[in-house]
Amino acid sequence: MQKKHNLPVDQICVEKNAVHEERAERHAFSHIARVASNALGAAWAFLAACIVVLVWALTGPLFHFSEVWQLVINTGTTIVTFLMVFLIQNTQNRDARAIHLKLDELIRSIKPARNKLIDLENCSDKELDEMEHEFDKFRSRRRMAITTAKEASSIKSD
Repeated sequence: MQKKHNLPVDQICVEKNAVHEERAERHAFSHIARVASNALGAAWAFLAACIVVLVWALTGPLFHFSEVWQLVINTGTTIVTFLMVFLIQNTQNRDARAIHLKLDELIRSIKPARNKLIDLENCSDKELDEMEHEFDKFRSRRRMAITTAKEASSIKSD
């Protein structure tokens, strides 16, 4: 059943277009960030950066190691660092999102798993601490069981 709107048709179209444009902008940024991340994370990008620094260092005597000469590298590296922060954050956010979706799918597909774990990243710090404590206890019991089994096995073999 379709939901009826009390808004005029032209206003609904404007709102839908705004949402579509926002998605297109996010998609464009994600695409640019992904391409830039792949390119700038390559070995050739590191080599290019090394060459730029080497050329800059070699031109020092030519410019008498002036303040302008120093300002060139300082400004360049500051701008690149500033832009890379956003690029790295976007890449990490995308990777974390993908990992969470994969883990959610694994948790959902295993019958004995608790579905509460699917939404764990949205829990409060207190809830995360409680869950961590629960898993610590589980690991301790598991280690104890393994140690007991090893001791029992060594007694039988003697």
